Amino acid sequence: MNHQEKPTKDNLTELMEFVLLGFADMPHLQWFLFGLFLIIYIIILMSNGTIFLITKMDPALQSPMYFFLSHFSFLEICYVSATIPRMLLNLRTQRRRISLVACATQLWFFLMFGGTECLLLAVMAYDRYVAICNPLHYPLVMNHRVCIQLVTGSWTIGIPITTGQTYQIFSLPFCGSKQINHFFCDIPPILKLACGDTFVNEMLVYISSVLLAMVPFLLILGSYSKIISTILKLPSAASQARAFSTCSSHLMVVVLFFGSAIITYLRPNNRHSEETDKVLSLFYTVLTPMFNPMIYSLRNKDVIMVLRKLLCK
Repeated sequence: MNHQEKPTKDNLTELMEFVLLGFADMPHLQWFLFGLFLIIYIIILMSNGTIFLITKMDPALQSPMYFFLSHFSFLEICYVSATIPRMLLNLRTQRRRISLVACATQLWFFLMFGGTECLLLAVMAYDRYVAICNPLHYPLVMNHRVCIQLVTGSWTIGIPITTGQTYQIFSLPFCGSKQINHFFCDIPPILKLACGDTFVNEMLVYISSVLLAMVPFLLILGSYSKIISTILKLPSAASQARAFSTCSSHLMVVVLFFGSAIITYLRPNNRHSEETDKVLSLFYTVLTPMFNPMIYSLRNKDVIMVLRKLLCK
């Protein structure tokens, strides 16, 4: 961690805006990247929007699992919309400037939606745990009221943590360079622009990452250890395959999302490489949200049947 001496007030510049460098080091690829990310964004909106609509409208998809999936799809749309539109605008106009307020707002929404996604993935793992390990009690345990409470908790628990973290970061004095070497306002590159001692802020990043990422991830691991143990005790290979197919898609999504996010936020600060951070960020901000609907639809017979019904009309 860097502990710089706080400069005098004369050396401080009152920053009212930053510059998001994004992919400025690849000037010959700007239009290609704009087209690529625009296509990916449209795919994410259409695929997640389709899953959200069919899980709300089709009577065959009204179980708790699809209730959570509909909220997850809506959340994915919100999550990518916090970062990709600004990235597309910067690639299109090459202006790259973002006001301090806009940067803080983007960071708040990104952290809030990201924290909600971690918690909602934990809730979905708990749903699969109850369905497979306690099937007789499933309708009683996962009733509609409980499902609403779990989703509401996922959306609201992270708000005070996210608000406090964003306030702490943008209360820091910034001096010197205004350039954020990233394609959106993220914590590590912003802290690098801060003057003075950022030790407290870095500790808050670790604490919030543990609360909103590591704790849900450990709960998911605990749920799946019980699930796998239960599946292995089933009498036939066919029943084992059927049980595992109901949670394998969720497990793939968990590995993709948490893997890159945890590496980015929980590794030591002296090992942070700006270019590596950008690549890892693309995984959990762009690629994972694009793959999630495909994973859930292609590995889910009920969703495939409903989609076929809609296409055949």
